Amino acid sequence: MITRRAFTASAAAAAAARAAQDQKPNILWITCEDTGPHLHYTGDDYSVTPNLDKLCARSSTYMNAWSNAPVCAPARTTIISGMYPTTLGAEHMRSMTKLAPEMKMFPAYLRDAGYYCSNNVKEDYNLEKPPGTWDDSSNRAHFRQRAQGQPFFSVFNFVTTHESQIRKRPHTLVHDPSKARVPTYHPDTPEVRHDGAQYYDNITTMDAQAGKVLAELTQDGLADDTIVFFYGDHGSGMPRSKRWPYNSGLNVSITVHIPEKFRHLAPKDYAPGGRNNRLVGFVDLAPTVLSLAGLRAPGYYQGQAFLGHHEAAPRAYSFGFRGRMDERYDCVRTVRDQRYVYVRNYMPHKIYGQHLNYMWETPTTQVWERLYKEGRLNEAQKKFWETKPPEELYDLKEDRDEVKNLAASPAHKAELARLRRAHREHELKLKDIGLLAESEIHARAQGLAPHVMGHDPKRYDAPKTLAAAELAASLKPGVTAQLTRLMSDPDSAARYWGALGVEMRGAGEVAKTREALVRLLSDSSAAVRIAAASALGRYGNEADLKQAMDVLLPLCNPVESGAYAAMEALNAVDSFGEKARPWAKQILALPDTDPKAPERVRTEYLKRLREAIAKLA
Repeated sequence: MITRRAFTASAAAAAAARAAQDQKPNILWITCEDTGPHLHYTGDDYSVTPNLDKLCARSSTYMNAWSNAPVCAPARTTIISGMYPTTLGAEHMRSMTKLAPEMKMFPAYLRDAGYYCSNNVKEDYNLEKPPGTWDDSSNRAHFRQRAQGQPFFSVFNFVTTHESQIRKRPHTLVHDPSKARVPTYHPDTPEVRHDGAQYYDNITTMDAQAGKVLAELTQDGLADDTIVFFYGDHGSGMPRSKRWPYNSGLNVSITVHIPEKFRHLAPKDYAPGGRNNRLVGFVDLAPTVLSLAGLRAPGYYQGQAFLGHHEAAPRAYSFGFRGRMDERYDCVRTVRDQRYVYVRNYMPHKIYGQHLNYMWETPTTQVWERLYKEGRLNEAQKKFWETKPPEELYDLKEDRDEVKNLAASPAHKAELARLRRAHREHELKLKDIGLLAESEIHARAQGLAPHVMGHDPKRYDAPKTLAAAELAASLKPGVTAQLTRLMSDPDSAARYWGALGVEMRGAGEVAKTREALVRLLSDSSAAVRIAAASALGRYGNEADLKQAMDVLLPLCNPVESGAYAAMEALNAVDSFGEKARPWAKQILALPDTDPKAPERVRTEYLKRLREAIAKLA
């Protein structure tokens, strides 16, 4: 028999549960730079992170999270947009494109729902920020600035662990460098060990900063009302982790604490203190936060919620990408499942370790390159300084450093085929406009949102472009006729990949297709002209080189051709090496900036390329 007291208590409990269901949780993000699963609690015994370990002990940590991009700006663009930057024309480091008019950055949807949204302080998007995104985005931003009783979404980001702090000297090491783990691909030198130890010192410093924010939350009596996330913005800041879309560059751990009163928003696999192997990505963060707030993500989002009211089924694959890194171009796409990582290199003729001024400030990079030039590296260590295969496949269970490429292994044919197929389906579904040259993206967009252009089949033929890129980058011999047909295709994207495919195959292929390449020197597309000139300049005769330079010289002028075409042209000239010496002074006499370009592009990246060419003058 149920007593009146018991009935009343039961009704009160039910009412409290309904109230919790209706209450909007506060959401706090604590983020940092260049940090993967490097907390002590996530299994890194070298790490000292007591404050974040306490958070992990009462949270669920997603160990197989991917940042989708292995460097800050594209990774943060993925987060803020809920979309892959490869579909937004925003994959390239510190480029600047637009969202379509109907699109918002996700904090704006939270603000519409009554949330106070603050960001302290880094944004670093490759997208123009629409008005109304944040209530406050500054170094003073704090959830304490909200109206009384107002739910908040608040971000605190710490730069202590950034790549630039690894090489900051003088520094007295706290972690013992003799105990630092040296990855298989790095040489074991004092410089590498010092950088590694200093990186972990910085993680410990960041841990204290995170602990302060968590303490403020408790002091304000908000801990029981706030869902807390912690994660880094991509993998380690050490060379070949940062900027490379291997698991080492993309894998982060996302720790999520859901207080008891909001436990109904947790998925079935949520276990306090547990490590969760579910695949999640940065593209999933925006829909997940909206889901926690009771909001359904807009239909154009490409991620899926892994928490909250609108949780989706776990994904089978995560996807990554690499585009232009600072001043150097590349095009790489990656896929992972629970065990394997597949890498598709669309520019295999470029070495992994292209020279980036910023990365060369790190002692590890300097000593690694020097030892390569001296012939003192083993097979795993020297791979970084050489050209890439079209495809790579790694078994994370057996090869955590991703140095044993299984793409040619007969025993792994099924895994290769499955992941290759997943990659292709993903590319076609997204309509990846990152397969266009950066200058071509902007030329086709004509000042509008590149995403709109990419989803207009009259302006971008995604299947044709992907097929052309796959053929070009396959490095298969005996495809001269196919590449020649591409170079006469009505679509400039096909012509671009046809010329690139010729260059990838070297002098013999250039000689066979010389007539088609020369014809492309007067193409309507700047990207096509540059690709043809690059092939002829690198592998043709003296007359070919002169014709190539006649085309490239005016394109090296950013005022006339625009910053992106100028960067592509300067990269082509730089690849000629000593052969470009007679033209170096003419290039340096050209204007050095495009006043219409994003700040980093016009003030740093163009300058660095010109500095490389100045060494020839």
